[in-house]
Amino acid sequence: MSEGFNNNEFTSEPSQQSSNSYPYSFEQPFDAQQQPFAAQPQPSAPVPEQKKKSGKAGKIVALLLACALVGGGSGFGAAALMQKNAAAQPQSTTQASSDASVMLEAKRQAAALQVASVDTGKVLTPSEVYAQNVNSTVGITTSITTNYFGYQTTSAAAGSGFILTQDGYILTNYHVVEGSNSITVTTYDGTSYDAQLIGYDESNDIAVLKIDATDLTPVVLGDSDTLNVGDTVVAIGNPLGELTFSLTTGVVSALDRPVTLSTGTTMNLIQTDCAINSGNSGGALFNLYGEVIGITNAKYSSSGSSSEASIDNIGFAIPIDQVRSIFESIITNGYIVKPYIGVTVSDVSSESQSYGLPQGAAVRSVTENGPAAEAGLQENDIITAVNGETITGSNDLVKLVKASAAGDTLELTVYRQGQTTTLTLTVGEQKTDALPAQTTDQNQQSQQGYYDGGQSDNQFGGSWPFGFGFGG
Repeated sequence: MSEGFNNNEFTSEPSQQSSNSYPYSFEQPFDAQQQPFAAQPQPSAPVPEQKKKSGKAGKIVALLLACALVGGGSGFGAAALMQKNAAAQPQSTTQASSDASVMLEAKRQAAALQVASVDTGKVLTPSEVYAQNVNSTVGITTSITTNYFGYQTTSAAAGSGFILTQDGYILTNYHVVEGSNSITVTTYDGTSYDAQLIGYDESNDIAVLKIDATDLTPVVLGDSDTLNVGDTVVAIGNPLGELTFSLTTGVVSALDRPVTLSTGTTMNLIQTDCAINSGNSGGALFNLYGEVIGITNAKYSSSGSSSEASIDNIGFAIPIDQVRSIFESIITNGYIVKPYIGVTVSDVSSESQSYGLPQGAAVRSVTENGPAAEAGLQENDIITAVNGETITGSNDLVKLVKASAAGDTLELTVYRQGQTTTLTLTVGEQKTDALPAQTTDQNQQSQQGYYDGGQSDNQFGGSWPFGFGFGG
């Protein structure tokens, strides 16, 4: 590794699944025990929470509500960002593992900023979006048994999800079900089902569940690439695990926001000012056509360490197009196929740039016989552009590779020893099991009281783009 490069690295080569970790810090704002989901709940208004003093530093927190039943809880470590398939193009329907497993997808053209509505589809009010989709959303509760120093504890957690197919495939966040002994899905009519974890992609924080049910009402999957900043969006979820099937509204505050979480993992997310709280994890974010365009998964939270005002209305959602091909592959194939290029890169430090090195993604290592090696990429090269699009750092390269598919050709502009050259790279394929064997082993250990939380090494560095630090 050459000097002058910082530690903001990512691995785009194939890697083993980490030991069941999740790269977010968790907040537990309430000490109440887990309450069961109820049909069409009418919760009493909670006592307003007193504003807490907060510090200048803040943190990204996941939206899972975890309530200790006996005491203790799972540990959460960092996970490396891995490359994935480009999102599938919208179609009228998508065939899943059987004729019954059909995911509905919208087929509309993107609205230009100056256009009031799109070519097809009806713009709904938030109340109409809710009425149309609340039966397609679910509450999720899990139990986790852990053993610390011989003391066995059981904890419960609550999250959200939504129905993908009539025959019971459910999408949620991976961190909602990570390490769980049992998973229960509750629909809007109050019916509870035991759920099976079908597969997950930890690096993209999604999990697919299956319940034994028929004639469910699935959501319609929209196109997150058609979103504009300022578009109205609607979230339906289960904040605090008690205020079930709640609706909040807001707008898209930013698109493709590179959010570096407290453990260093970076995700490109939709930023929204919808009220998003613990328990909203895995819930659907809808546009005003009643289509799912995101999966709520994190929020920006103050540290609570000084007299600064608390931070509100900075929530995040995973764009549906970013993970569409992944959950479709889990359902249809039982495995995940992602693109990879076989390099480890970092940002070029400002100090190095002051000595004449360009901005870009600096190559720190090249996998032998991988796509990058075959293209002629070398250690210490700096990738400054891909297919003519400027690369200012490692996150730009991550984004472009994630948007590609195995077999795609990428034209790399590379700075090497004072000269610029062009290399042609063919994107490779990485296939991973949607439900690794270690998950079964871990669940068996968890049932026996020996699940240790599954820590892993952090392969990322970096900072929030506005200079805020993230708490633990």
